[in-house]
Amino acid sequence: MRKILIVDDEHAIRRTLCLLLESEGYKVLTAATADAARAHLAEEGIDLVILDLRLGDDNGIDLLMRIRETNTDAECIIMTAFGSIENAVESMRLGAYDYLTKPINPEELILRVKRVFEKKQLAEEVTRLRDELSNSSRHDGMVAASPAMRGILNVIQRIGSQDIPVLVRGETGTGKELIARAIHFASHRSQRLFLPINCCALPEELLDSELFGHVKGAFTGATASTRGLFQQAHGGTLFLDEIGDISPRLQTKLLRVLQEKTIRQVGGERQIEVDVRIIAATNRDLETAVRSGAFRSDLFFRLNVLPLHVPPIRERIEDLTPLIDLFVERIRRRTGRKRLAVTPEARARLHAYHWPGNARQLENIIERGFALSSTDTIDVPQLMFDASPLFEVKGAAADTHESDRVLPTLEEQTLKHIRDALAAHDGNQVAAARALGISRTTLRRRLGLGP
Repeated sequence: MRKILIVDDEHAIRRTLCLLLESEGYKVLTAATADAARAHLAEEGIDLVILDLRLGDDNGIDLLMRIRETNTDAECIIMTAFGSIENAVESMRLGAYDYLTKPINPEELILRVKRVFEKKQLAEEVTRLRDELSNSSRHDGMVAASPAMRGILNVIQRIGSQDIPVLVRGETGTGKELIARAIHFASHRSQRLFLPINCCALPEELLDSELFGHVKGAFTGATASTRGLFQQAHGGTLFLDEIGDISPRLQTKLLRVLQEKTIRQVGGERQIEVDVRIIAATNRDLETAVRSGAFRSDLFFRLNVLPLHVPPIRERIEDLTPLIDLFVERIRRRTGRKRLAVTPEARARLHAYHWPGNARQLENIIERGFALSSTDTIDVPQLMFDASPLFEVKGAAADTHESDRVLPTLEEQTLKHIRDALAAHDGNQVAAARALGISRTTLRRRLGLGP
C-alpha cells in the first residue's frame, strides 16, 4: 500500500485530505510541523509528501530541500496560496513533482496523486527489469542456464537499439511473454509502456475495440470514446500473444498498422498516428496456416522479421534446477515463510518428468506441493502432476530404476496427505479436514471409517 504524508499546520486541511486519500485506498500520515514531518520521513517508507509551503514558523521550501537530500524515493506535491505561485515554481525547480493552489480541488488532487504513483510504478518496473536483465541467469522468472536460453538473451541484448518486429514462438508455458518483456526493457522504449494482450481470449469484436479503441456510439453500450492499446502503448511496446488465432479481418487491420503506422478507431473516420513496436507470439505452426490460407502471408512476413524460438523444458533440462529454486523462492517470499525446500528425491522425479506444460506447469506443481505439504518441504508424495498417470518417466528411465516403476497411486497419495494432516493436528479430524479443505465426512470416508 502506498504511503502519503500530509504536512500542513491547519488541522482541518490535514483531516480533510486524510479522509479523502484514505477513501482512495492509500495509507495516510499527517504532520503539523517540519519536525514532525522529518520524524515520519526517518521512520516510515513514505512514497509521497503533500506539503504546504507555509508551516507557521517553519519554511516548507527548507523541508522540501531536506526531503530531496535525504529521501530521494519520496515525491512531493506542493500546496500553496494562489498569490504565491512564484514559490511553487521555485519548489518545482528544487525537485517537487507538482503543485496545487488552495483551496484544493479534491478531484484535481486525486488525479495528481495517481499520476505520481503511475510514474513511480513505471520507474520501479524499469529499474527492476533492467537489474534482472543485467543478470545472466534469470530475468523475472526467465532462467538462462542452458546454452539455448543464453543464446536468446544474447540476441535480446544485441537488438536493443533495433526497433524491429519480433515473432516469439514456442510451446505453451515456455515463457514467451517474459522474452517479450526482456526485449522491451532492453530497448530505447523501456521508459514507456509494455502492454500485453492474449488475442485468443476475446471475441473478434471485443478484441477489435481493445486494440484500436472506439468512438462514442460506435456500438450498443459505447457511451464514451475509448483509446485502444495501440494508442495507450504509443512510444512503447505492444505484445500480441496467440497472434495465430486472430480473424482474417483483424489480420488485415493489423497489417495496415504495420505498413502505415496509423490506426482508425471502431466507428471512427480519422487516421491516428501511432508509434508502437509490435512483438507477437504463437504456439501455432504459422507456415502451415499461411499455406492453408488461414493466416495472411504478408502479415506473417511483417511480423517474422526477427524470429525467436523458445525451446521447451525437455530440450533445456539445464534450466530445470534454477527454475525450481526460483519458484520455491517466489512462493517463500509471497507466503512469508522462513525456509522452503524440495527434497533430492522430489527433485529427481521433477527432472525425470517430460513437462508437457513447461515452466508454467512446473510452477503450478511446486505451489500445489507446498499447499499439500504439512511441513515446509516437498517430497515425492506431494508431487501431484497434472497428467494421468500422476507421474511419467521419459525415455528408457522407466526400465532402469525399480523406484520409477513403483510410484504411489493417487489414492495412496491422498491417504498419506490425510494421515499427515491428522498427525499434524494430534488426531483431530475436524482440524485436519479444515486444513485439507475437505469436510470431516469426506475425510472419514477416505480413511474407510464410514460417515
